[in-house]
Amino acid sequence: MMMRRFGLGVLAYLAPTFALGFVWHLILFTGYYESLAIYRKDVILPFGFLSMLIQATLFAWIYLKAFAPGGGALLPRGLVYAVFGAVLSWSFTTIAVAAKNVMTSVPDYLVIETAFTAVQWAIVGPLTALAFAGAARKEPAAA
Repeated sequence: MMMRRFGLGVLAYLAPTFALGFVWHLILFTGYYESLAIYRKDVILPFGFLSMLIQATLFAWIYLKAFAPGGGALLPRGLVYAVFGAVLSWSFTTIAVAAKNVMTSVPDYLVIETAFTAVQWAIVGPLTALAFAGAARKEPAAA
């Protein structure tokens, strides 16, 4: 049962992050990102997917170990996790990229990627809490 929950936790990050990332970066705001001159023209989607799969697995593990045992109401737990995930993600997907990559405008990049991270985690946080709902009550603790 816990493996099923863990798999759902991975999917709670992977599915919306990949879908939102694809639409956000390659459809809705393509012109914005092109004006930043930060991304390659031939995006390597399998690398992006692999990166998200690794992130999804680690974020699901973090939720399982740090957030699921606390119990409590689903939505507040999901929102606290969303804030945690957003700040952590923002540190390595926005701030670190702005610090080391060449782009036409660091402030413009910070605005668009901060918005992306906020939208992403507003979706991922509650979905992850839902995926692990009842885990603290129904699963025996490991000794």
